[in-house]
Amino acid sequence: MNNTYNNPDSNPESQPSEALAKVADNLRKVQANIPQGVQLVAISKFHPNEYIQAAYDAGQRVFGESHEQELAKKVTSLPKDIKWHFIGHLQTNKVKYIAPYISMIEAVDSLKLLKEINKQAAKNDRVINVLLELHIAEEETKYGLTLDACRELLKAGEWREMKNVQICGLMMMASNVDDEAQIRKEMTTAADFFDEVKATYFPDAPQFCERSWGMSHDYKIAVQCRSTMVRVGTAIFGPRVY
Repeated sequence: MNNTYNNPDSNPESQPSEALAKVADNLRKVQANIPQGVQLVAISKFHPNEYIQAAYDAGQRVFGESHEQELAKKVTSLPKDIKWHFIGHLQTNKVKYIAPYISMIEAVDSLKLLKEINKQAAKNDRVINVLLELHIAEEETKYGLTLDACRELLKAGEWREMKNVQICGLMMMASNVDDEAQIRKEMTTAADFFDEVKATYFPDAPQFCERSWGMSHDYKIAVQCRSTMVRVGTAIFGPRVY
């Protein structure tokens, strides 16, 4: 695959029509494997606008990005009714750039970040939806709160005074392994923890309902483990070119 093939700034003429048709076909195949009530977030980072437009034309409206500068370019040049999710590790100094338009920030991994999102959302007169990220996978490279750290953050209660963020649920990434039993165990741990948090802190909050786990290689397992939101990129857009 040529590097221009996946350049977000490339023009439509550089994208063969069969490649765009493939994106739409892949999207329909993924959608067919997702039960009703589970939202698909199409992970479009490092993919060109034309691929996103092809998925949009096929009915997809929620897309996930993880780099502020790349996302800023896409926001200005793609349909305005797209709901953008920020799905990667977010530095606090980047929040101000995405606060005016982001639909959801999926990976809140610290109280410091939550406070900054609340601050920047207030400046933009918005309420930003967020998910708390859990670190359950047995991989050092992954971000997120341990279950105990998440309990401590919620128990401390400072989040209750933040009027410009709305905690809508939890997200996690399972270990990147072939062992389906391990993946299922980690996702089930997250689902059980969701029940604990819901009952303890959000019993009367209907907005706390999202369980975001599952990617291209494990989303079918995720929906069996009570995921309500899957983040699928490669299975729709193909391999990324960095």
